Amino acid sequence: MNKVKTFNYKVLMLTTLIISGCSIIYEVLISSISSFLVGDSIKQFSITIGLYMSAMGLGSYLSKYIKTNLFDWFVAVEIGVGVLGGISTLILFLSNIYIESYELIMYIEIILIGTFVGFEIPILTRIIEDNTNNLRITLSTIFSFDYIGGLIGSIAFPLVLLPNLGYFTTAFLVGSLNIVVSLVIVYRYKEYIKNIIGFKVITISILAVMISGVIFSDNIANSIEGKLYRDKVILSQQTKYQNIVVTKHKDDLRVFIDGNIQFSASDEYRYHESLVHIPMNVAKRAEKVLILGGGDGLAVREVLKYPEVKKITLVDLDEEMVKLSMSNKHITKINNNSLSNEKVELIYDDAFNFIERCKEIYDVIIVDLPDPNNESLNKLYTNVFYRLCGNILSNEGAMSVQSTSPYYAKEAYWCINKTIEEEGFNVTPYHVEVPTFGDWGFQLATKIPMDTKHIKLDIETKFLNDEAIDGLFKFSKDEIVNKNEITTNTLVKPQLLKYYLDAVNAWR
Repeated sequence: MNKVKTFNYKVLMLTTLIISGCSIIYEVLISSISSFLVGDSIKQFSITIGLYMSAMGLGSYLSKYIKTNLFDWFVAVEIGVGVLGGISTLILFLSNIYIESYELIMYIEIILIGTFVGFEIPILTRIIEDNTNNLRITLSTIFSFDYIGGLIGSIAFPLVLLPNLGYFTTAFLVGSLNIVVSLVIVYRYKEYIKNIIGFKVITISILAVMISGVIFSDNIANSIEGKLYRDKVILSQQTKYQNIVVTKHKDDLRVFIDGNIQFSASDEYRYHESLVHIPMNVAKRAEKVLILGGGDGLAVREVLKYPEVKKITLVDLDEEMVKLSMSNKHITKINNNSLSNEKVELIYDDAFNFIERCKEIYDVIIVDLPDPNNESLNKLYTNVFYRLCGNILSNEGAMSVQSTSPYYAKEAYWCINKTIEEEGFNVTPYHVEVPTFGDWGFQLATKIPMDTKHIKLDIETKFLNDEAIDGLFKFSKDEIVNKNEITTNTLVKPQLLKYYLDAVNAWR
């Protein structure tokens, strides 16, 4: 019988859709994990994309040396991609724990997966062309399915896979898809495959391993996380926006977001008392308070100590983080169930978007956002952001801004100071020693000259007293820089991000 008439290439086109989606997912998965483990997301995504594309080019070039048994080679390539991609997350996390040069392992992994992926389209094109003799239709159809698959993969990862499945399950599941493609090819086109029995045994065996990985991925993730953190992990949750881990050792509860510690129950009061009580006592009145970030409810706890407060608006991007802080018995014990107080209004939105649209005026604004370790967070430390804050701050109000460490990241700290100052605020820097964090800094900003020498607290505190307050505003020589040499942070030139990442790399 004539092969040209009987060969059905539609199944192969469908596999193109699947393998393209898997390829994109591996690319963003490696980039995301590296950003999570190492930081500097711009660098990680740029390097991953560049290396991956180059490796695909290498694979495409090497495919010219494959001249016979194309179906066998295609199945072998799919198995290789499935195995490498399926265990990619496991390899990266283990490398971060046990190997000093994580980047080297990451680069090798990217190059290997990219090279295998580079084989796929050339081999598939030749298979279809050899059996249909219609190059025009072959190329147009293959690349159409390839691009559509890439779109599906790029959308599925951030919106469906990562938030609902996490890193480990996603990797094993996508790896399984590649193996399923191999299995479909083996059974659908068995008359074209030379080593049919061997491939059946291999694909079924590897698929069983991948499915086991999907089933036991939570156990694997818990085991890995147990090695990443000093204390026992009692909760691990991947939200739409971030990875939340809670650890506990005796009475010390710690919350981590994307691997960075957010607070320790043993000393968080030092941070939150300093963040909240300074602006609350500098402002002429404090009836309406806006908290940007602070989804753990600890800043709200401190604000609620003031009976004159009538309304607290808390704006946090991650609803799941806030809900966790309202329901987890360990966290509610620390925040005194503050987020359930009737004075608190919860808004789930990006802080920048909220203040851009906001029409209300607040007496106190507390900016309790994560460190500016990526481009998205950097936006919340720009001149435009502080300008928008000024638009909704009362003339006699006060604002405090979490500003990272004046010792470990002094250029970043003073960049924040200068950026706020250049928006017309009166800015006074201050800092506190938090054992878990080290020396940690804030900015106090007002529209009119402020008096920080006569702050008197009439509320209960665990750390702050008159002497401690005086010490907050004193800096040693090694915590100060020449601000004339510091560049302000803007939307178009994210200088703060560079200062911060330089500091992180210097202290690794």
